[in-house]
Amino acid sequence: METVTAAASSTGSKTMADLAALAAEKYAGKSALRHKVGDEWVDVTYDDFGTAVRETGLGLIDLGLEPGDKVGIVAHTRPDWTYSHFGILSCGAVSVSVYQTNSAEECHYVLEHSESKAVFLEDAEQLEKIRAVRDRLPRLEHIVLFEDVDGADDAITLDELRRRGRGRDASELEARSSAVTKDDTCIYIYTSGTTGPPKGCILSHGNYRDVVSMSESQGVLEEDDVVYLFLPLAHAFAKLVQFLALDLGGVLVYWEKDPQKIVPNLIDTRPTYFPSVPRMFEKIYTLATSSAEDPEQMRKGVEVGVKVRQMREAGQDVPAQLQAGFDQAEEALYKNVRAIFGGSIRQCNTGAAPIAREILEFFYACGVPVMEGYGMTETATVATVNTPDAFRLGSVGKPIPHMEAKLAEDGELLLRGPNIFKGYYKNEEATADALVDGWLHTGDLGKIDDDGFVYIIGRKKDIIITAGGKNITPANLENGLKQNRWISQAVVVGDRRPFLVALITIDPEEAPAFAEKHGVAVEDLPDSEAMRAEVQAAVDGVNAKVGPVEQIKRFKILPRDLTQETGELTPTLKVKRNVVSDRNAAEIDALYPG
Repeated sequence: METVTAAASSTGSKTMADLAALAAEKYAGKSALRHKVGDEWVDVTYDDFGTAVRETGLGLIDLGLEPGDKVGIVAHTRPDWTYSHFGILSCGAVSVSVYQTNSAEECHYVLEHSESKAVFLEDAEQLEKIRAVRDRLPRLEHIVLFEDVDGADDAITLDELRRRGRGRDASELEARSSAVTKDDTCIYIYTSGTTGPPKGCILSHGNYRDVVSMSESQGVLEEDDVVYLFLPLAHAFAKLVQFLALDLGGVLVYWEKDPQKIVPNLIDTRPTYFPSVPRMFEKIYTLATSSAEDPEQMRKGVEVGVKVRQMREAGQDVPAQLQAGFDQAEEALYKNVRAIFGGSIRQCNTGAAPIAREILEFFYACGVPVMEGYGMTETATVATVNTPDAFRLGSVGKPIPHMEAKLAEDGELLLRGPNIFKGYYKNEEATADALVDGWLHTGDLGKIDDDGFVYIIGRKKDIIITAGGKNITPANLENGLKQNRWISQAVVVGDRRPFLVALITIDPEEAPAFAEKHGVAVEDLPDSEAMRAEVQAAVDGVNAKVGPVEQIKRFKILPRDLTQETGELTPTLKVKRNVVSDRNAAEIDALYPG
C-alpha cells in the first residue's frame, strides 16, 4: 500500500514530537491560541506557545521522565492541556488521555492500566479524585496541577514545572524530539467502553503524522482557520483537530467550560471551522427552528436553499424565479442561522454518532456546510469524510487518501491504511479480533455506493432481532425521535421480543419551556398527557417512514435524562444500551403485556 510521507506536512514535522517547535518557528508572531481571561478574549502567539511547550517538556525531563514513559492528563479543554500534551510528546513520553468527567475509579483504571508515571490535573476536583485512589497507583510518581490548590503538598504546579524546565538546556529537548520515530508510541486513548472496560488504543507518531497529512490533503482545515474547540481533548476527534490547526498555522479558540456559553462563544469569536458532535448540531437546529413563525415557509426555504447551492456547486445557472426565492429566504432564514455560528463559518464537521439527514440539509441550505465523517479511535480519528466539493448527504463520505474500505460478507465495514492503530495495550485477544490480515474490523454495518461513498447502517452489536426473526438497526428510529425539540435520548428495545418499544427522556434544557406552555410542573412532565401526546406524535412520524415490523409500538418516558455520572452514557455521550436496559428492565417488561 502507498504510504503518506512527512513531506506532506505543512510544518515539515516528521512526528508529533517536533510539531510544536516547528510550528512556533514557522508561524512566529501569529496567534496560536485564544481563550477567555475574565471578560476578555486573550491571544497566545505561536512564539509563546512554543516556549510553554519547551519549558513543559524540559520540566518533565527534570522530573526524571524517560522516553516511552506514560503521562496522563485529566482536564477540560484549555491552553494548559495543549502545553502539557505537546510537552509530553516533545520529550519522547506517551500522552494518556483521561476524560475530566471520569469518576475516581475510572481515572484509576486508565492510569493504573497504562502504568502512568505522572499525571497533569486541572484543579482541586481532579486532585481529590486521584488522592482517593493514589494508594492503588504504585507507579504514579508525580502530580502536576494547572491551578493552585491549598494544601497540595503532594503536587507541583505547571508554573513550577515550567520554571524547572527553564533551568535546563534546550538542547536536551531537541535531542529527545529528534530521536522519536514514526514507529514510537504517541498516545494511548482509552475507548469509551459501551459494553465493557475501556481498551487502550496504541497510536503511533506515524499514525498521527499520516492522518494529519491525509486530512490536510482533503482540505478539512485550511491555513489561518479559526477553530472553536469545546470537545474534550481526551477525545480522538479533538486531538486530530488540534494537530491540524497547529500544523497549518490556525488559531485554536477554547470554550469557557460552560455548555450554555457555546453559542455565545461562537458569536463572539466568529470561527471559520467548527468541529462538533451530532448532539450540538441538534441543539442549534432546535434553537434555529423552534421560533419559526411559519414552519411551511421555513421548509420551502430549506428546499430552495439546497437546490440552489447544489446547482451552484455543479456550475449550473440558477433560474431567476428560483434565485428570487433564495434571496427571500436569505433575509428571512439563512443569514440568521449563520449568525448563530458567528457569521464566518466556512465548514463544520460532525462525527462520532449518526446525525439526521434533515439537520444536514437545513444547515447546508443556510450556508453552513456540516460535513459528516466517520472514524474510530482505532483509525486515529478519521477514515472517511465528506468535503464541500465531494459530498453526499446521508453518507459519511469517501475514504480519505491512502485509506481502503470494503465490506465483509455480513456487511461489516473493514478498513486498512497507515493510520490504523497498533493494537490494544495489554489485550492481545481484543487486538486479534479487531485486526485481521491488516484489516480493521470496525463493528459497524455499512454499504458503499458505486461512487465510493460510505454509508453506516448501524452497529453489529446493536442489531435487534425480534421474536419473529426480523433484523432491525435502531439508529435511524432513535435519530428520528431525537429531532423532536423536547426529546433528549431515545433507546429502542426489542431483542427477542414480539415488537419494538422505546425508552424516551426529556431534554432538561427545553423542559421548562414546554412545562410553562402547557401549565405543567417540570417534574410532572414525564407523566403528563401533553408530553405523552408530543412524544406519540414524534413516534408516529418515525413509524410512518418504516414498515410495520420496524415500527415502535409503545414507549415509556423516563423520569430523568441519561447521564455519564449515572453510568448510562460514555464520556463521548454514546448510550450504554446494556446499562439502560438493565436499569429499566421493569419498565421495559411493563410495555409488553403478558
